[in-house]
Amino acid sequence: MSILRSQARQQDYKDPHPLTFRDRACVLIGVASPPIGLAVAIILLWRHGVGPLDLILMATMYLLTLLGITLGYHRLFTHRSFVTPPAVRFTLAALGSMATQGPVIQWVAHHRRHHQQSDQEGDPHSPHLHDGSLWSVIRQAWHAHAGWLFEQEPADLRRSVPDLLADPVVSFVDRTFWYWVALGLLIPAACGLAITHSWYGAATAFLWGGLVRMAFTHHVTGSINSVCHIWGSKDFVSSDESRNNTLFGILAFGEGWHNNHHAFPTSARHGLKWYQFDLTWLTIRTLSFFRLAKNVRLPTPTALELKQVPTPLSQPSISGSVGG
Repeated sequence: MSILRSQARQQDYKDPHPLTFRDRACVLIGVASPPIGLAVAIILLWRHGVGPLDLILMATMYLLTLLGITLGYHRLFTHRSFVTPPAVRFTLAALGSMATQGPVIQWVAHHRRHHQQSDQEGDPHSPHLHDGSLWSVIRQAWHAHAGWLFEQEPADLRRSVPDLLADPVVSFVDRTFWYWVALGLLIPAACGLAITHSWYGAATAFLWGGLVRMAFTHHVTGSINSVCHIWGSKDFVSSDESRNNTLFGILAFGEGWHNNHHAFPTSARHGLKWYQFDLTWLTIRTLSFFRLAKNVRLPTPTALELKQVPTPLSQPSISGSVGG
């Protein structure tokens, strides 16, 4: 009887936030405009060079918006690796939105599905669902990197995020997503105008701190779905093809230790070895020190030992609990 009721609920279910034509158009603009901006920046770089202010704004906006993804969208909202006050949740959701990778609730729903069906049929962005031919391999690698963003959102996707739908802070930022995207572009432009007192300074700041930063962020995070499921090493046993990749462990603030993450999805720390740099984890430690992050989740020594891939060069892992 309960099965019949469940099936009836599934038939009656309608997505409360269907993807509209405007949404798809905005996604297209959000994905296409950064590479165009990057091309313009390369031309300007070749002809005129780039000023230190532009690079500083680009680095600052990259740091803030990527932490919005790694710290906020991923470790906090998707995996509940720690708990924060509403003000911190709001800030991280807004910063993640400025990265222009989709509204927070949609992003989390996709990523939770990825973990449920990683590298299997139903995974929204696996590079391994191909028929073995060269073109199929290339096409699927691109799909994992960015192509999946253009696909129709499954009608039941938001069923996996009832906690976020019930969170008024996250729901507000999700509804106002495109305002945060615009703010992420206007902030560097305003800084450029205020410091240089020229519209040209505002334009180059908009270009480097906005569009170029977005392009770089897109491809770094997209590489976690593509590169880190193809190239790298496995320190822990997992049921998929996730890999630890040093380059993206650094560029993506710890997200590149992807095999570690898939072995222990709820861990707030991805760089589980002492030499695996994890800026996002260091940020969580800092938040914990100031009592802004509590109930920080880490794998136990027993769990680490049970999943360790045997190797004579294994290094001890650091685990425990931070905050309270």
